[in-house]
Amino acid sequence: MEKLKHEIPSLSRKEDAISYINEFYEYGSRINGSGKLDDYLDDYEGWLKHLKWQSSVKPDEEHVPALTYFLVGMLNIRLTLNNKLKNSGGHIGYGIRPTERKKGYNKINLYLGLKECRKHGITEAELWCNRSNIGSSSTMKALGGVLSKSIYNEEKNIYIDKYVIDVNKSLEKYKDTYGKYC
Repeated sequence: MEKLKHEIPSLSRKEDAISYINEFYEYGSRINGSGKLDDYLDDYEGWLKHLKWQSSVKPDEEHVPALTYFLVGMLNIRLTLNNKLKNSGGHIGYGIRPTERKKGYNKINLYLGLKECRKHGITEAELWCNRSNIGSSSTMKALGGVLSKSIYNEEKNIYIDKYVIDVNKSLEKYKDTYGKYC
């Protein structure tokens, strides 16, 4: 596997980004970690403006500052948590193209995300996933995620699980496993 790195979304990646979201629709898969790209398919430039705004928004109960990156998928890091994110979203949302799943990319994606968390002073990353999303929970566990809470989300009519990852411990422990790819 070649060396991978997160890329900040830009106008030059417009077609790739739209193709990425359309693949989720084609496979009937949930879209996670895209920084709301799916809301901007007809206005990619508007999405780039949204990302810029999102990176510096003052936190409140509706919005928190966040950064979005491309890899073989996407990753969204919330730099702080409001009550809503503490109870169902967490610091990191991520996704991999449906055609690229089960190849180890999401573990590298999350590893790179944890490196970004550390740069921004996040020492314990909180992540949530649908209990039935075995791929996502496996990714979190593979990087040291510890199940800390399970709740029933009435709004979505699903059970969701919260994992906590000690950022520094994970980056050190898994640098030879996942860090070698980035």
